[in-house]
Amino acid sequence: MDFEFSEEQVAIRDTIRELVQDRVAPRAAEIDEKAEYPKDIEKLFAENGILGIPFPEQYGGISGSSVTICMGIEEIAKACASSSLILAVQALGSYPILVAGSEEQKKRLCPPLAAGEKVAAYALSETGSGSDAAAMKTVAKRYGDEYVLNGSKQFITGGSVAGTLVVFAQTDPGADHRGISAFVLERETSPWKAPKLERKLGIRGSPTAELLFEDVKVPAANRLGEEGAGFKIALAVLDRSRPGIGAQALGIAEGAFDYALNYVKERHQFGQPIASFQGIQFMLADIATQIEAARHLVFRAATKVDSKASDLTKIAAMAKLFASDMAMKVTTDCVQLLGGYGYISDYPVERMMRDAKITQIYEGTNQIQRVVIARSLLR
Repeated sequence: MDFEFSEEQVAIRDTIRELVQDRVAPRAAEIDEKAEYPKDIEKLFAENGILGIPFPEQYGGISGSSVTICMGIEEIAKACASSSLILAVQALGSYPILVAGSEEQKKRLCPPLAAGEKVAAYALSETGSGSDAAAMKTVAKRYGDEYVLNGSKQFITGGSVAGTLVVFAQTDPGADHRGISAFVLERETSPWKAPKLERKLGIRGSPTAELLFEDVKVPAANRLGEEGAGFKIALAVLDRSRPGIGAQALGIAEGAFDYALNYVKERHQFGQPIASFQGIQFMLADIATQIEAARHLVFRAATKVDSKASDLTKIAAMAKLFASDMAMKVTTDCVQLLGGYGYISDYPVERMMRDAKITQIYEGTNQIQRVVIARSLLR
């Protein structure tokens, strides 16, 4: 491929690839079937420095590069989308601190995350404010040196297992999006409740939680940026995290395609491998082309995150939109290539098809991505 990865990035990718093949791939079907959070995989990632990828070295991490994060997510997602979210959400939950935190906050909050002692999560959505994030009802009232949070959040990936949680709340409820502020909650001092985990179509090993905040006290020292800066921070974070969702979609599609490609070479009908039929060959050609196009867009977006490019918002939305639509189409086609076997859970492509669907929905639905892209074009 045309992207120039550094020697260090290639070494990290190869380490992850080996770990995934040895330890993650054999667990993927069971993680999906039992719908259990794979604590063993989280521990494996922590021990091997994978959870430190989102952080620069000065905060205890090993990279901080979006390209490296995307590379890692892609490799893990080839085998198990649920496990890839452990890295993706570590990045998502940490970005607000890295983007908007003071030097003191970064030095205090990042090292335990980089060491994998804690995992992070990001709490923006509510039942009444999904795409319309500014309509949130969670409030934070200041009393001296602390804020008291009350409200709830919905669809929070990893919200039940996180030790560090970035929460967005109204500090000035009458001011619309200009009244939203961002806070870092540390579980031991600002405990939140996760009364409900959702039962889902895909990514079943990744806990998606409803969170409750009942008079949760947060030190003022854990507010990110100024009061009222929260909405800006949330959007800046999504610009940086969307290429990671593109990378996850890319990995899911690659995993399904690798399996289907081997299958059509080995499956015989009418006395020959089904790969010898032109109808199958055209499907393979289309899938390979779509994956290649998505890969270029995802890593172009990741490169723009690292270079702080001015057109990041547009390209990040394009990468997420294109790669996730591609993953849904490709995994559906891979199920078709396996015929009846594609539809049963003894084969991984049906799981990958179910997992692919969420990439079109979370971190901004693909309809919202189109709004973002069109706005950038017309500005």
